Amino acid sequence: MERTLIILKPSAIQRFLVGDVITRFQHKALRIAGIKMMQLDETILREHYAHLVDRPFFPFLLNSMMLNPVIVMCLEGKDAVEVVRGLTGATNSRKAAPGTIRGDFGMSGQENIIHASDSPENAEIEIKRFFKPEEIFDYELRIFKSLYSPDEL
Repeated sequence: MERTLIILKPSAIQRFLVGDVITRFQHKALRIAGIKMMQLDETILREHYAHLVDRPFFPFLLNSMMLNPVIVMCLEGKDAVEVVRGLTGATNSRKAAPGTIRGDFGMSGQENIIHASDSPENAEIEIKRFFKPEEIFDYELRIFKSLYSPDEL
């Protein structure tokens, strides 16, 4: 099974969307392997968004992501990165399809509710950035046997 990272951004916390978003992942049969609330600081954000540091909007991104705590989650499932990216929708919420998290809950390019890893390789890096090994749990969901064929497990 593949793992991915999501961050429920300050806008999700402010708008009381945490339960709605988590429910969507659980309804898709993604297993929560780790979850916690944390306050992000400039150091971790500069590392996480290193590819955006030189962009003119980066100071706004920093301020937005440090507004209040976030919830970080490690999700697990078959093709988890691709599945989560499909559920989250386009980065700019105005362009995200209805039925996606951003399409249903967002109207902004920046205040777009959620971050989701963009590749299995980046997911692995991001999970290590936000979670200690002992904060990731491996447990059996018995329902997996009803959701996947034997060759997918």
